[in-house]
Amino acid sequence: MHRRPRSLAVIVPVVLALGLVTAACGDDTSTSATTTTEASSGASGASTTTAPNTPEAKAVAERGEPEVKAVDGPVTELRVTDDVVGTGQEVKAGDTVTAQYVGATASDGKVFQSSWQMDGAIQFPLDGVIQGWSEGLVGMKEGGRRTLVIPAAKAYGANPPPGSGIPANADLIFVVDLVSID
Repeated sequence: MHRRPRSLAVIVPVVLALGLVTAACGDDTSTSATTTTEASSGASGASTTTAPNTPEAKAVAERGEPEVKAVDGPVTELRVTDDVVGTGQEVKAGDTVTAQYVGATASDGKVFQSSWQMDGAIQFPLDGVIQGWSEGLVGMKEGGRRTLVIPAAKAYGANPPPGSGIPANADLIFVVDLVSID
């Protein structure tokens, strides 16, 4: 069953609002967005989707929503950490993926958006999200969980999506569970 698309600004805070949320899931230049939340996503063209019935999708569902913790000090570069290495295919630049995620501000760990609390997994093209997502998800395997600590310059910078709860020039954290490469 296909769920109706969500607004990017609300769905993928990291994508367009970040560029993720502006287009709600993409880069700051995206004009369309269909991620979780226009103001907090970051992937243009993102939409909610029903997860495939694969071992990787089942692993993501069984793991459930992650907790996000604040990071110490300023974030000067993109930090990528595989919390769980997946077993499926590996993401390549430009792929379209389906993922669950939680987005928070790095300074205090305050969650501004969670696909887990919304309609579920979001589908989006990597070339339609904020830079931190388009760079940080490459190489991730289906079924995995990855934490992205993203400096403001690779997120939304001074222009977070309106109503996203993301402060201007905020460094962000996203914990992303990769359901599938579409």
